[in-house]
Amino acid sequence: MKIIAGLGNPALKYGGTRHNVGFGVIDELSDRWNIRVTDSRLRGLSGSGIIAGEKVILVKPMTFMNLSGECIRPFMDYYKLSPEDLIVCYDDISLDVGMIRVRAKGSAGGHNGMKSIIQHLGTIDYPRVRIGIGAKPPQMDLADYVLGHFPADELPVIRDSIKEAADAVEVILEEGMQPAMNRFNKIKGKENAKNDSESGSAVQPASRRA
Repeated sequence: MKIIAGLGNPALKYGGTRHNVGFGVIDELSDRWNIRVTDSRLRGLSGSGIIAGEKVILVKPMTFMNLSGECIRPFMDYYKLSPEDLIVCYDDISLDVGMIRVRAKGSAGGHNGMKSIIQHLGTIDYPRVRIGIGAKPPQMDLADYVLGHFPADELPVIRDSIKEAADAVEVILEEGMQPAMNRFNKIKGKENAKNDSESGSAVQPASRRA
């Protein structure tokens, strides 16, 4: 069994924002495999089913981004799973819009949702699929950027990248991490100066920050 978690912020006003691409991956997998993510428990929305022959639990934490670990850890404990049985999908500002990176482990790189998960699991050794949302403009506040919506010209790119991230999850489940990394970690464009550094800061709405 695997837990596939997509990170984001709950509430309708955050739907489709840069910070919620992880939720988008869960929605894509839900649609593809007819898994209803409607079970409200353990501080998240979840649904169980089969993907690529593997039993999975799809999870959307309802804790707000910076407290993601407060949802993920109870799910891991409830199902008695190890960190390698978790796949986390999330946004990354260190990757150009539409770029995908698959990793078997790594630091949080400034992403507060990932920091929370690492804190609660006590390890950085769990798989993740990073979806590029691009670097913020220099004059723009980071919170405004990640909690903002994609411009019209980026929407087709991000929709394709969400589908590609879902493809990557399926390959991880069916073939393993190395085949997924070989297939999806391709250079589509230029990364910023941090260059594939497990980076990307995560911000939850100011009124709900920890």
